[in-house]
Amino acid sequence: MSFKGKTIITSLALILIFMVGNAWAEMLSIDGEKVNIRSGPGSNYRVKYEYGQGFPLKVVSRKGQWVKVQDFENDIGWVHRDLLKKKGHMVVKIFRNKNKTVNIRSGPGTHNRVVGKAYYGVVFQTVEQRKGWVKVRHESGLNGWIKRSLMWGF
Repeated sequence: MSFKGKTIITSLALILIFMVGNAWAEMLSIDGEKVNIRSGPGSNYRVKYEYGQGFPLKVVSRKGQWVKVQDFENDIGWVHRDLLKKKGHMVVKIFRNKNKTVNIRSGPGTHNRVVGKAYYGVVFQTVEQRKGWVKVRHESGLNGWIKRSLMWGF
């Protein structure tokens, strides 16, 4: 096999490893109201952000009882493991800084009626996923389906 052929195969293998690794990334959500995300692994580090109930986060690493997490805007910080849970949640990831909304529908498909709308950054509990759609529940009691590609989380 030529050098060029080996390079292509190696590149494809690395891309596949990266994609599989991201697909298996551990996701958790905030368990509590007004939970501090800190600049380092301890309560003596400054507070960078504050998240509410259910906010989804990707685990980057762990150090003792602290978890380094990343949010849907790629912000990174640390949170105590007791303030995280494995219950699925998602956040609307499109239309940042725009006065636009995503449709929440009565069923999984654009042919279903719109039962509500949501802005960028709104958090929902994940109920079910089906064929590119996710059934969600908002803390207000609103239930419905949103196209999965418009959401971030698990």
